[in-house]
Amino acid sequence: MRVVSGVKPSGKMHVGNYLGAVKRFIEFQNSAEESFIFVADYHVLNTYPDPAHLRESTMDILLDYLALGLDPEKTTLFLQSSVPEVTELTFLLSNYTPMGLLERAHAYKDALSKEKNINHGMFTYPVLMAADILAYHADFVPVGRDQKQHIEITRDIAMRFNNRFGDILTVPEPYIEESVAVIPGTDGRKMSKSYGNTIEIFNTPKMMKKQVMNIVTDSTPMEEPLDAESCNVFALYRFFATPEECREMKKKYASSTFGYGHAKLALFEKMNKYFTPFREKREELKRDEEKVREILRRGGEKARREAQKTVSEIRRAVGIVEI
Repeated sequence: MRVVSGVKPSGKMHVGNYLGAVKRFIEFQNSAEESFIFVADYHVLNTYPDPAHLRESTMDILLDYLALGLDPEKTTLFLQSSVPEVTELTFLLSNYTPMGLLERAHAYKDALSKEKNINHGMFTYPVLMAADILAYHADFVPVGRDQKQHIEITRDIAMRFNNRFGDILTVPEPYIEESVAVIPGTDGRKMSKSYGNTIEIFNTPKMMKKQVMNIVTDSTPMEEPLDAESCNVFALYRFFATPEECREMKKKYASSTFGYGHAKLALFEKMNKYFTPFREKREELKRDEEKVREILRRGGEKARREAQKTVSEIRRAVGIVEI
């Protein structure tokens, strides 16, 4: 079983990223035969990022991955841009991708509805994503529920190509763990950098506490019982507490002496204790950036060898003369 996934370097690592993606990556590196995880630095170019910020964000997220537990001995960790074959594969696949398929993509339709300036990179984003996956013959792709359509487009492209040229591409399956499909942010919506409702992992404890204390709750007064099951604070607490601690917390919610402020403090204490060792490891890694770059070089070389084999197969299939 081969697992492939990636994340855009578009902001600070937050709790939603960790629970919905990185924690899954770490589990897969211990259970899958092979795991390819990349930083999708090409994917953010369609938003015209500041070059210096993009470079900083790319290195930041790599430090985050390593600090949180991705092991380069078990996971092939690399930059999307280290594999130029992916861009060639994007072009090759685009010739077998109907316009209508791309026009139905949620991201494109959302941009249209908001009258955003849509560039070619935005429109063809699903083809580049397909190339990222198909280049490495992924069996499974861990994604959030909101990315399921992109995997369906990838599957459609792969099946169309295979129907024409034979079983060359592996048709991947999405891996969506429903318990972490949507992690609530501080405003109750899905935790997302685009909503500005995140709780950042590698922030200072003071800033993390401030973000936790900003979680939106209802107006139930403290002397009345609170409903744990409908509370965003408890929804996050359960990811960091034991089953026994969750049962005890529910009892506190049902009492008349426990308010949302108490719940938020309990959540902060749990989160801060959980992430403190990762913060310390990240600071250690940050002092040896060359080690991180060497991990990337090794990972990029391995990923490129895999992508070269796939592109060679496709070039032969479509009739490109090899010299």
